[in-house]
Amino acid sequence: MRIGELARRSGVSERALRYYEAQGLLTPERRPSGYRVYGEADVAAVRRIRILLAAGLNTAQILEILPCIVDEDGWLTPDCPELVDALRQQRNRIDEAIGELETTRANLDTIIGADQRVR
Repeated sequence: MRIGELARRSGVSERALRYYEAQGLLTPERRPSGYRVYGEADVAAVRRIRILLAAGLNTAQILEILPCIVDEDGWLTPDCPELVDALRQQRNRIDEAIGELETTRANLDTIIGADQRVR
């Protein structure tokens, strides 16, 4: 299938698909004319990429772990033991960021509350 068909079937823009290719996440076959040709496996690969992006991973991290991710009945499962540790580290970074954002929100709430007391 060509890029337009993959975009339609995956719900991802052609621009995003070209970006995934530039990042090494997709490797379509190239025709002599330069057209990209994708297979059925690429539809599933785009789905995995989108889920991993939504989980807070960047494309460099996804490139590293994508070969170790198995799609079983719609659930992504790590297939390499070392991947679980890396994903836990990522989750810990997210937890730290959440903590920092909660502190920031509390500070803003204090400032907003002070503003309302002045009025």
